[in-house]
Amino acid sequence: MSEADIKLYNPSAAAQAAAHVSGMAAYQALVDEAERDYEGYWARLAREMLAWKTPFTKVLNSDNSPFFKWFEDGTLNASYNCLDRNVERGLGDKTAIIFEADGGEVTKVTYSELLTKTSQIANGLKSLGIVKGDRVVIYISMSIDGVAAMQACARIGATHSVVFGGFSAQSLRDRIEDTGAKAVITADFQVRGGKQLALKSIVDEAIALGGCESIRNVVVVKRTGAPINMTAGRDLWMDELTAGQSTTCEPTWVEAEHPLFLLYTSGSTGKPKGVQHSTGGYLLHAALTTKWTFDLKADDVFWCTADIGWVTGHTYITYGPLALGGTEIVFEGVPTYPDAGRFWKMIQDHKVSIFYTAPTAIRSLIKAAEANDAVHPKSYDLSSLRLLGSVGEPINPAAWEWYHLHVGGGRCPIVDTFWQTETGGHMITPLPGATPLVPGSCTLPFPGIQATVVDETGKEVPWGQGGILVVKKPWPSMIRNIWGDPERFKKSYYPEDFKGQLYLAGDGAIRDAKNGYFTITGRIDDVLNVSGHRMGTMEIESALVSCTELVAEAAVVGRPDDTTGEAICAFVVLKRPLPVGDEAKAIAKQLRDHVGKEIGPIAKPKDIRFGENLPKTRSGKIMRRLLRSIAKGETITQDTSTLENPAILGQLGQNY
Repeated sequence: MSEADIKLYNPSAAAQAAAHVSGMAAYQALVDEAERDYEGYWARLAREMLAWKTPFTKVLNSDNSPFFKWFEDGTLNASYNCLDRNVERGLGDKTAIIFEADGGEVTKVTYSELLTKTSQIANGLKSLGIVKGDRVVIYISMSIDGVAAMQACARIGATHSVVFGGFSAQSLRDRIEDTGAKAVITADFQVRGGKQLALKSIVDEAIALGGCESIRNVVVVKRTGAPINMTAGRDLWMDELTAGQSTTCEPTWVEAEHPLFLLYTSGSTGKPKGVQHSTGGYLLHAALTTKWTFDLKADDVFWCTADIGWVTGHTYITYGPLALGGTEIVFEGVPTYPDAGRFWKMIQDHKVSIFYTAPTAIRSLIKAAEANDAVHPKSYDLSSLRLLGSVGEPINPAAWEWYHLHVGGGRCPIVDTFWQTETGGHMITPLPGATPLVPGSCTLPFPGIQATVVDETGKEVPWGQGGILVVKKPWPSMIRNIWGDPERFKKSYYPEDFKGQLYLAGDGAIRDAKNGYFTITGRIDDVLNVSGHRMGTMEIESALVSCTELVAEAAVVGRPDDTTGEAICAFVVLKRPLPVGDEAKAIAKQLRDHVGKEIGPIAKPKDIRFGENLPKTRSGKIMRRLLRSIAKGETITQDTSTLENPAILGQLGQNY
């Protein structure tokens, strides 16, 4: 794409004037402050953003690099910072959470009510013998109870590990065993898309598999009231546990480096990695990025559509917005139930002003909207929106433009955020009152984050040349360790290839030759080498989706090829019924020609497979490891229990 083709979106004068970070000069001033005095910059923000029981005197300890410590001699409590502090400053009657259930029922809780609920759960956990340093696994769907359970663990110094409610019994068992948790907090069922899905029975199955001997109690939230088995002496209902408990619970003050939570990331091979996050550094970045990236104000209604089972739900539901005294939406259901207008109706009904969702969701809703005007954003009043966000994977320019025009009405900036479970919060992102936007680019590093692009030896590459994304200096919210596996931590994130000095993000990136904007090109293992040419799968996916009259969504993987080393395999969802035979071949040729025109002949997919959808988890994440297996012609042996749509796998077998 030539420079003439690049469309630049500047912040409006009104947005810039009202923003927490107003204009590029203000952004640059923060960057310069961090360059001049890195520790002083983060110390200033930690003192401004957080309430400390014991003020810290040490900022960064690099003595045992790469096991960095931040604010280590300070003490604080995350729950106090999110709840008590807001009540103390007069926000007790302000709505903290607007919960909308799958069926549309709405419940609201104020900060005072959420503090009371959290305190009673915390006291209940203490009555079970849970103390500072113990681990508690939370296996629950989106709910006020889920957020309160996380806050309650933080309140008493217990380390929570939330497991997404779509994971299988085996996956849950593995995480329980690795954490050595004393208790599991779950629900009888979760409700999604009008269906009741078992949770408690999966917990029972996980424990029955063995290896969970550390579990003493299973606490069950009554979501539907349908019959379940309860094991005497081990299982108890949440309402019974909290009945009669005091409505106040003195926070347990913990060291800044105390593990707030463990969150497991599953790679394509090997056992899941227990990403360990601290209390002080993590909470600082959660609050700071919520304030600056989303420009959160007192009267905003903030909606992050992620599940609390993922890091996005931790940082931008449970901790960040609450640490700032914000009002937020918590949503139990799916974006397509009862129809694909659900998101737009909720924005309309709750007057949402900040909306944060994933490109996968956007692309699927584009397809639905273009097929049915009734669920198109134009059929709803979205005038309350002032800011849009994107998270989870790079957003292709065509989806960005649709999101901007049809959801944001052409007036809402889009913050395309790059970050990871391991980073705790945004790393590269626009700031809405400062950064000129380019569709498909996450733009510039968050102030204080020193990101760059290097080659395989760790040497910085010139702007305009692709390479490996790294971070040059430690930052407060970074992963502290892989639980119980420090050697894996060092190998994964501070490899010897970079002399242990650079944080390896695991993504490829390129900086624009003119303005230095970052574009993420995909995971390093998603960079294909076809006849000696390195290409990011994201680039090819974007080219396919830019064929807007045909393609709703696409995913690209590589497979071994005797001639070219790797062959490009594209999985495509069309905006029309599934084609077969000669018609499918003709469309496949049209798409190859289009990619050849957009990128070059070398980028033409060798294989094209059509499906009515892509295999996704219930959180909307494409399961690319399954696509790789299909591309190679392998029999699927991996666990598919987290798939939203397992039947889709059968459609993807035919290659054109």
